[in-house]
Amino acid sequence: MPEITLFGWFHTIVGIAALVFGVYSLAKFKVIQSSEFTGKVYLACTLIAAISALFIYHRDGFGPAHMLAVLTLLAVLVGAVAEKTNVFGKLSPYLQAVSYTGTFLFHMIPAITDGLTRLPADAPIVTSIEDPLLLGFYMAFLSTYVIGVIAQIIWLRKRSS
Repeated sequence: MPEITLFGWFHTIVGIAALVFGVYSLAKFKVIQSSEFTGKVYLACTLIAAISALFIYHRDGFGPAHMLAVLTLLAVLVGAVAEKTNVFGKLSPYLQAVSYTGTFLFHMIPAITDGLTRLPADAPIVTSIEDPLLLGFYMAFLSTYVIGVIAQIIWLRKRSS
């Protein structure tokens, strides 16, 4: 794995900030919303991290991390449209929750991949993206996302009643 560049550090720090504000937003408000300060910071950091990811190349060309960045940008766009307009009608708050929380999942996949393939520096924990430990983390994140979204939908339904 190549050494991390200054730009890579910037991307990593912004991504970590997004995760911190995202966890706080989800814990306090149950959903990420741009009307809350923590939601604004989360979404801004998420956009910066996704855009900066498009300029990071470890291997040849466009890869899975770049696709996650594009999906993140699309999820933020869909979430923002759902939050700010009534285009999706009664589904808007649910689509907002699914989209914004999806960006959190999209942060975690490259974060754990990069972390486990880089650390410790002299002997990384995993050496391949096919490593069962890494795949286990992916499944844990996906499961947590699905459970979290179900909890958000239940909470949103109760709130709208």
